[in-house]
Amino acid sequence: MELHEQLKQQRVKHIINSYRLAGNDESRVRSSLEALFAVYPTPLIELALVETLAENWLCLASLRGMPFLTKTYDRLQHWEHHPIATTITPEQFQQITGLDATPVFGDWPSQPTQQPLSSS
Repeated sequence: MELHEQLKQQRVKHIINSYRLAGNDESRVRSSLEALFAVYPTPLIELALVETLAENWLCLASLRGMPFLTKTYDRLQHWEHHPIATTITPEQFQQITGLDATPVFGDWPSQPTQQPLSSS
């Protein structure tokens, strides 16, 4: 594996480790992540992890391990057939992960363009 790929995968591992998302299923989560890396672009995996994390943030019993990764995988599969609709902004991504959001969002403007309401 090239250094560039290792660095991209390290970002995903950082998210997993920062929030202890592997739980007690560390070896199963690690092998499942390898399967995800083989199918999906790393930035998309990062976004799906953060979306799943944010979606479950207010749950009393936080998802961890394989249940968390299963929800993330379900989101990735959904995005295969539907537009990728994220509720996370680049700034929120950076606050949640501590990582630069550019590899995930590209040069997306920090503030979405607001269209004036037309008066009809």
